[in-house]
Amino acid sequence: MSLPLSGIKVIDFTGVQSGPACTQMMAWYGADVIKVERPGVGDVTRNQLRDIPDLDALYFTMLNSNKRSLELNTKTPEGKAIMEQLIREADVLVENFHPGAMDHMGFTWEHLQALNPRLIFGSVKGFNDASPYVHVKAYENVAQCAGGAASTTGFWDGPPTVSAAALGDSNTGMHLLIGLLTALVGREKTGKGQRVTVSMQDSVLNLCRVKLRDQQRLERLGYLEEYPQYPNGSFSDAVPRGGNAGGGGQPGWVLKCKGWETDPNAYLYFTIQEQNWPNTCDAIGKPEWKDDPAYATAQARQPRLFDIFAAIETRLADKTKFEAVDYLSQFDVPCAPVLNMKEIANDRSLRESGTVVEVAQKKRGTYLTIGSPVKFSDFTPQIQGAPLLGEHNEEILSGLGYSAEQIAHLREAKVI
Repeated sequence: MSLPLSGIKVIDFTGVQSGPACTQMMAWYGADVIKVERPGVGDVTRNQLRDIPDLDALYFTMLNSNKRSLELNTKTPEGKAIMEQLIREADVLVENFHPGAMDHMGFTWEHLQALNPRLIFGSVKGFNDASPYVHVKAYENVAQCAGGAASTTGFWDGPPTVSAAALGDSNTGMHLLIGLLTALVGREKTGKGQRVTVSMQDSVLNLCRVKLRDQQRLERLGYLEEYPQYPNGSFSDAVPRGGNAGGGGQPGWVLKCKGWETDPNAYLYFTIQEQNWPNTCDAIGKPEWKDDPAYATAQARQPRLFDIFAAIETRLADKTKFEAVDYLSQFDVPCAPVLNMKEIANDRSLRESGTVVEVAQKKRGTYLTIGSPVKFSDFTPQIQGAPLLGEHNEEILSGLGYSAEQIAHLREAKVI
């Protein structure tokens, strides 16, 4: 069947993670994504953190599947002419260069509009135009720190902590994808393209909105009742780090399971759901706590949470994290095992759902990657290998009307 984005042409002028993550999903859903790369070099992730010498790194292959690769030196007159021809025929152009780079190349927004008024131009930047840090180079952890995530992550007696999840990079790419698809729908109504800009700081902050909520509550109340510091600890004037606290009004914590002494991931996350407290008491072998005034309400339990967690750990001491989840699920307790990456890679359900997929890659063989996190009733995205550098030079240029002789000249002139 025709995929939803079939017929949409995308110029992927991005590198590393944020931009490629966005355009990769467009390719999964049917768009023709042409990745424009420097001749002989390509995206820097092709050779970063390699596991096999002289082959494209997993860093690259896992962010660029289903695309076509065109080597192009846009600093040459011939290369710029090809780029302009691509732009005239494209629906979307995406870039994540440093601020002003596209302008210096001669591809200002005004010039892009003149070339193609229907073009949607997507940009990823570290900071928005109003930020005093607008010209600061932004990477994953820079964005996490500037977006408020790091200051609220970790334990109260330790430093700010960044997350392993790509809150600054892939998350920003997903935000840009939302913007691009919105602009495509808008173009159907107006016939006009527009510029869509997403900053990494803004995207991280969007995922931290509950912490901004907590800041306002803290300023009004002077305390945050769902944080471990309450009621016996102290609060400053800023939202503190809460360790593994639930943070959403339903207390929770990471608890030890059988084998924790030797396995750093023999843990599960346990949530004390207010409306499920009687079942929770049965699950942890404390039925007397159901009606005990010291435990019967959420407010009464708050200063005793770590005593409750200790009792739960005692109850689960003879169970692995998987056995514990099976046991607790009988009582409708919200919980999950702490899965490590090896367990994720070998999880049968994730393979069956297409969340983790095995992909054939030229020269490499097969590798594991993440499939579409979005599931559709009418189609299942087919994840294909990432392109080799310049793999589609001839194919793309032929499609633009270049002859074999002209393509050979471009290669000799190092335009491609």
